[in-house]
Amino acid sequence: MGGNIIITGASSGIGQATAERFLAEGWNVGLLARREDRLRDLAASSDRAQVLVADVTNEAEVAAAFVRFQKRFARLDVLFNNAGVFTQGGVIDEVGLDDWRKSVDVNLTGAFICAQAAFGMMRRQTPQGGRIINNGSISAQSPRANSAPYTATKHAISGLTKSISLDGRAFDIAAGQIDIGNAATEMVSALAERAKAGDAEPVMDVVHVAQAVFQMAKLPLDTNILSMTIMATKMAFVGRG
Repeated sequence: MGGNIIITGASSGIGQATAERFLAEGWNVGLLARREDRLRDLAASSDRAQVLVADVTNEAEVAAAFVRFQKRFARLDVLFNNAGVFTQGGVIDEVGLDDWRKSVDVNLTGAFICAQAAFGMMRRQTPQGGRIINNGSISAQSPRANSAPYTATKHAISGLTKSISLDGRAFDIAAGQIDIGNAATEMVSALAERAKAGDAEPVMDVVHVAQAVFQMAKLPLDTNILSMTIMATKMAFVGRG
């Protein structure tokens, strides 16, 4: 039997693949992102999908989206905090402050705003509790070259995840983090193009990431995967740098 999940960044890549997996498993899915046309295309396949147009950096828009989801499905079992951005890369003294702020706004503040909304809903619903899964990225463990803004925000996500996990104990709210390395998405393709490497980096099918998120989500609340790493087997991560 399925549950109820909100997925941020649901309009493409990992978010879209994860939404498709949960819909296939019989879950009710809130599709949260800015690009309404893409969300509507995805939602057209199932009457259990709800389009939630919102910018994760806008507290009022996020709050309104969660209220809409609650009115339709009554409760929230899981938040997949997935929305993220990789701004223009560069050596740290070449990084523009606007890019730094955009990374922090989307990757960290956006994750905080959505986690806060989910936590409050899970804390007050009956029965109490739920699960928050944050997309941390391989960069939460080891940086990619020329990625100071992205890496800093993803390291911060690790601290946010642990704080949510600790604060959630009293309310049956579990929190975990999935660190993903080189799933075949638009973002990874863009990074490869920027790098203009002679050899393409190994990648994995994004459906395996969706399966991993589903594995974390379907656990009972007395069991938690605090941290999971899923990656293309041959990617340059172990020993990177």
